[in-house]
Amino acid sequence: MIVRNFKQKQVQQGLYKAHGGADAAMLLTDRELEGMLFMAHADLEPLKKIEAHVDPYEEIYYILKGKGEMLVGKDTKEVKKGDAIFIPKGDVHALLNNDPNEKLSILVVASYINE
Repeated sequence: MIVRNFKQKQVQQGLYKAHGGADAAMLLTDRELEGMLFMAHADLEPLKKIEAHVDPYEEIYYILKGKGEMLVGKDTKEVKKGDAIFIPKGDVHALLNNDPNEKLSILVVASYINE
């Protein structure tokens, strides 16, 4: 059994800036996973943004805390705690924490598509 927590020392040592905005860390990667690429946790400070980018895999962003504005492809929608957002492979996407007072926390799960 593998148990990981964002606050664990080994996870915190891998902290990085995700696409210019979020403090992120990988919880699990393809070193441990068999059918998925990774699972990460990210915190986006008030009024910060994960810049628009494209990934070569599909993702799900799950909002753990806060609210914001999510861009996927040509669609922009308000998102909040409890929302799961599917991002198809190759679609441009970005996330803005538009709350001036509260941090936005997300869980990101990614998987390669078998072609």
